Formats: sequence, C-alpha cells, structure tokens
Amino acid sequence: MPRINNVLETALYVKDRVRSQSFYETVLGFRVLLDDGNRLTGMAVADTNQVLLLFDEGASTAGEKTSGGFIPPHDGHGPLHLAFAIDTASRADWTAHLQANGVAVESEVHPPLGGTSIYFRDPDDNLIELASPGIWETY
Repeated sequence: MPRINNVLETALYVKDRVRSQSFYETVLGFRVLLDDGNRLTGMAVADTNQVLLLFDEGASTAGEKTSGGFIPPHDGHGPLHLAFAIDTASRADWTAHLQANGVAVESEVHPPLGGTSIYFRDPDDNLIELASPGIWETY
C-alpha cells in the first residue's frame, strides 16, 4: 500500500470567517496563507505543512470551479472537534494564554496513557483540544 505522510488539511465551517480568522490568529498564532475574499481562509498551523481551512457555512455546497480544476462540494455544521499537538512543558503556559485571551477552558483530561488534553471552544462552538504527548499509543 502507498504511504500516507500526515493529515495536511482540516476544515471547519464557520458563521463569520473574519471573526474565526481573528480567533485562530490571536489565540493559537496561526498565519493566513490564503483568503479568497469569498468563502475560504487557509491558515498555517504553527508554520508546519498542516493547514486549517475555514469555510463559510454553506458556501461550498455547490463545489468550486478554480483555474486548476473543480473542487467537489462539501460542508459541515454543528460543533465539530479537532486537536492540536502541544509540548508537555507548555501546558500551563497555554492555560494562562487562553485565560488572558478570554477563552474559557471547558475541561482538562489526563488519559490513562499519560499526557494532558485541554478543551475549549472557538467562536462557532467547535471543540478545540490542545494535547500533549501520551494521549495516544502513537502520540
């Protein structure tokens, strides 16, 4: 079987892309790679090869014709979940940073394998997790 390297893009569907973009820039330090001014903002996750896509809810249900070809339709709604990896030593710094930005920590979980998961919500009520190593057998 050919090898998969990693998850490259993760998409969230948001009510107000400008508000969401500001949240992810300010609270998580992501950088804007693309803002098409229409339906999509692409953000660099910690300057890695991973990208968070913010789509306006309902704006991609017909697909999108681009100069490079047709992107098939997709959409999502309701509170979704995604997790970002953090270093174990930065857990307290992240908690303080979230508080300083007015972001309430909803829960903190210590899985049996080790590590810690910090859970909070973005402006669209998506559940965001900051996870330190040890939460999975593979991480």
